[in-house]
Amino acid sequence: MAELIAPTGRLHSSWLTARDEWQPGAHQDGAGLRLAADDDLDSPEGFAAWVERLRQQSDRSLPVEEGRVHASHWWIVDGETYLGAIDLRHYLNAFLLEGGGHIGYSIRPSARRRGLATWALGAVLLKAPGLGLDRVLLTCDDGNVGSARTIESNGGVLEDVRSTEIGVKRRYWIVLDGAGHSHSLMAATRTVAS
Repeated sequence: MAELIAPTGRLHSSWLTARDEWQPGAHQDGAGLRLAADDDLDSPEGFAAWVERLRQQSDRSLPVEEGRVHASHWWIVDGETYLGAIDLRHYLNAFLLEGGGHIGYSIRPSARRRGLATWALGAVLLKAPGLGLDRVLLTCDDGNVGSARTIESNGGVLEDVRSTEIGVKRRYWIVLDGAGHSHSLMAATRTVAS
């Protein structure tokens, strides 16, 4: 059964297997790989250093690197198997407002089409009000039908489609109640129930 956990060095082998399913150099949104730029992730020591940086990025008492924001990272796992990653950025800078959003996620290729991204996004939305967020921005590539469906399934309302420095992005907002539930989903549920 899938669950969200904090990044951990204990899943090094499973993470490496998942990484090898991706095309070399492929972007894995929400995985925090840019924090690993100088690490040898193949070595247990380099991997452990990266995992520690992922954990520290959520600590608002610590400074973040130029151009970064504080973010909480989770791994999507089934037992000891790494399936993907999701992060919640605590606030937006100009880059994230334009095309990155509050939440990023990626599912390893062999674990796709199981509803994991939809489930993980819903679980992370519940954590957003704890950071003072009453709405979150999510983006996806304009041609990424699966990701658009994931966002819409969690109450995402399309604001616009725009060209950004990282490609053409669909930009969605999800308005949350105090418990992290989408107002759009609650309204749809009430309509169906009536």
